[in-house]
Amino acid sequence: MNWIQGIQRAIDYVEANITEEIDFEEVAKQAYSSSFHFQRVFGILCGFSLGDYIRMRRLSLAGEELSKGNAKIIDIAMKYGYDTPESFSRAFTRFHGIAPSEAKHSGKVRIFTPLSVKLTLTGGSKMDYRIEKRDAFQVVCKRKRVDKPQSANATPDITAMWQEYGANGTMRRLIACMPEDPVMKGLLGICFSSELNAKQFPYGIGVEYDGRKVDDDLEIVTIPANTYAVFTSKGKMPDAFIETYHKIVTEFFPQSAQYEYAENVEFEVYSSQDVSDPNYQCEIWIAVNEKTE
Repeated sequence: MNWIQGIQRAIDYVEANITEEIDFEEVAKQAYSSSFHFQRVFGILCGFSLGDYIRMRRLSLAGEELSKGNAKIIDIAMKYGYDTPESFSRAFTRFHGIAPSEAKHSGKVRIFTPLSVKLTLTGGSKMDYRIEKRDAFQVVCKRKRVDKPQSANATPDITAMWQEYGANGTMRRLIACMPEDPVMKGLLGICFSSELNAKQFPYGIGVEYDGRKVDDDLEIVTIPANTYAVFTSKGKMPDAFIETYHKIVTEFFPQSAQYEYAENVEFEVYSSQDVSDPNYQCEIWIAVNEKTE
């Protein structure tokens, strides 16, 4: 199954269960993907999160039912997952611009139609990448559980981590543990995407590890052997990073005849801490599998 078919299966699953409690992990399974990867790709492709899609579809359907004039507001509120008529009324008014009671009388509501995924070929652009096969290696890092990103943008808690570790000397201590000639030449932002729960995942800031003794608050993690697709981002941050990641999702993986996303780990490799450089350069390392079909 290709990527586009998988996402459409996931959307179809959401639509079939729109009045039920929807498990994001189960949605991702429809696309043969992890929740982390699916939600990130969905956000990049659609411009809004999976949670926002479900909310807007429910409010759209609720508006259609109320506009017919027969349904009770409290019944519609409960049907589409709202605990109280008050919470439903607030969400409904924000979405439709009118209160539920007005919708029953005027019938003027907004429609948010189901997504239909199609592959549109965009031509001509060249995307440089390289394939790196690495044996198992170790990193030293400090990590926290953070909210899952819904797009290529860093979440506020990831941004706060970088600011905190820069200010309190953690980055300086990590850099001191870096080998003289590391394969990944810089500070690493590490998405441990194989260790997930419904809302968060472990994100680490670290470096490749040279084997020296480290402080107790730092963690040594063994990264298993992987094949990586490596993409270079160059330009003003974070715009260049976001653009590169968008191309990875919308061009590289959907059109690659050789590689598919592996549910494992991603690295952001930052060459320096001076992200204000208009020609800033960093790399994105994404674990991949060779397609067997």
